[in-house]
Amino acid sequence: MRSLFSFGASKEMSFGGAGTGHRPEMLRRKTLANNARLALLLTALSMPLAVFWLVGGYPLPILIAALGLGGGMVTLALHQRGMFEEAASGQVYAMLAAGLLLTLADARVADAGLAVALMATILASLLGRASLRRQSWILLAFIGTVGAIGSLLPIARMDPGLLTGTGALAFLISVAVVLHTANRISAAYEVYDKAQINAYRHLIEHVQDAVLRFSSEGEVLMASQSSETLFGCRRYQLTGSGLMERLHVADRPKFLTAFADANKSGMARVFEVRMRQDDARATRNVPRFIWVEVSLSPVIEDESGGEHEVVALLRDITDRKDGEAAMAEARRAAEEASEAKSRFLATIGHELRTPLNAVVGFSEMMATGIGGELSPTHREYAGLIHQSGKHLLEVVRMLLDMSRLEAGKFELQAEAFAAQDIIEPCFAMVDAMAQARDVRLVADIGKNLPMLVADERACRQILLNLLSNAIKFSNPGGAVTVTLKRQGTSLNLSVSDQGIGMAPESLDRIGEAFFQEHAGLTRTYEGTGLGLSIVKGLVELHKGALRAMSEIGAGTTVTVLLPINGPAIKSDDTATVTPIRKEPAAAPTSSWQDEKRKAQ
Repeated sequence: MRSLFSFGASKEMSFGGAGTGHRPEMLRRKTLANNARLALLLTALSMPLAVFWLVGGYPLPILIAALGLGGGMVTLALHQRGMFEEAASGQVYAMLAAGLLLTLADARVADAGLAVALMATILASLLGRASLRRQSWILLAFIGTVGAIGSLLPIARMDPGLLTGTGALAFLISVAVVLHTANRISAAYEVYDKAQINAYRHLIEHVQDAVLRFSSEGEVLMASQSSETLFGCRRYQLTGSGLMERLHVADRPKFLTAFADANKSGMARVFEVRMRQDDARATRNVPRFIWVEVSLSPVIEDESGGEHEVVALLRDITDRKDGEAAMAEARRAAEEASEAKSRFLATIGHELRTPLNAVVGFSEMMATGIGGELSPTHREYAGLIHQSGKHLLEVVRMLLDMSRLEAGKFELQAEAFAAQDIIEPCFAMVDAMAQARDVRLVADIGKNLPMLVADERACRQILLNLLSNAIKFSNPGGAVTVTLKRQGTSLNLSVSDQGIGMAPESLDRIGEAFFQEHAGLTRTYEGTGLGLSIVKGLVELHKGALRAMSEIGAGTTVTVLLPINGPAIKSDDTATVTPIRKEPAAAPTSSWQDEKRKAQ
């Protein structure tokens, strides 16, 4: 069997040595020292009788007495040096040696020596480790074998009366040592168990959560002191049907189902219910319910099945629930505000487009002289009206696109097309803007590009917005480069400029509606801050990704990754991977004007 001292020693070793003060191990060490002192005392008391028998010509008693004195002194010295395992082994081996001597001297098979050796194995079971216990049983079997063989040999024996007295004395000393050890073990068990019970009781009574223990029949056996604070009543009021009456009627099935799972199936359960909390200071008899998180844990003592006792931890989570409700209400209000904003933008956009179209159309007619010749001043005014009207129309269009994206009403018409074919029309649309700012447009198109399944109109819008931003923030004499290449199962569309760049904190806000790097009343760049937010929305509709890299003064690169096979990627169609090999050197990029000239 495994003694409590062995358990304590193993725990003490895991804690790092003798200085831990582990109670069972300290008692085990004291027992070793007391055993040595007890053996020395009893052997010293029997020494005069052993000397008397030695004078009469019988050396066996003095040999056993010397063995007891020597073993006691050696084990006590080992104990004082901290060699506790060696001390335990010394006591067991000394007792086994005494048993062997008595067995050799006695012709009977069942003699006092075998009884003393049996006491040694009991002492090893109480004090020793597993290895010492095994060795003691092996030596006991050896002593029994020696006794059996010796009883068959014609060897001169001692006087039977003297032999019986010597064996009885040795047996009494060994029994005294074993009884002392057993008594100390019993005390250790009692002290250890009482300490554990006190620690658990202190923990349960002072833990913040309420602790309840249910019997296998579902009765409340114990309630912690914190349960009085949780429920606002004395703990004895929770017994019987007191706890069930405090459960909200709508939550009782949930509680009973979870309790049955823990009680009968042995499964832990965590759930949330409402429970009534009493308030003695309340003037009106109106029940107040709080939210409680209940954690049920079955007490499984064996694997035979059946019903189990259940321990429940109850925590007041009313504040958390109130916070969640407030957050949900705030989210609902924010969503309603966002929807109202989107409806407002859509309404005001539609209301503005009709008169603006008229302003743009009639101003263009006036500037071209359809309604009659105008003076140079009037023609200049008509041109300004036309330019401002177009700008307002563009702003309204972006607002409408943004409101449709936020409302989830922007529908994609995906079909296969060659992505490189949209670059030339987009360059043509921003060519005037690029020439006005002295910016070159450069195209870098990869070879053997696959067909892209996407909404072509949305892709044009993505590229136009990226080009407009890049040109707007480029320095005069710079270049804007459009790169198109395949990247795994996606098509990589990148627009790079050599302009003013962006700060790192602004990169984190890329795609945020109405955000502008250079905001304020003194900003030098026009725009509403919706271009990149529309790009981000369109890219997300295609299940793509938007990335941006920038450095102040060194320009910005915005990359769009669009799935080749559209928003729902078909892995079977895009799983083909190009073998890794050295690609031929890419052709040098040329300006858009050079590409256009070659095409003509």
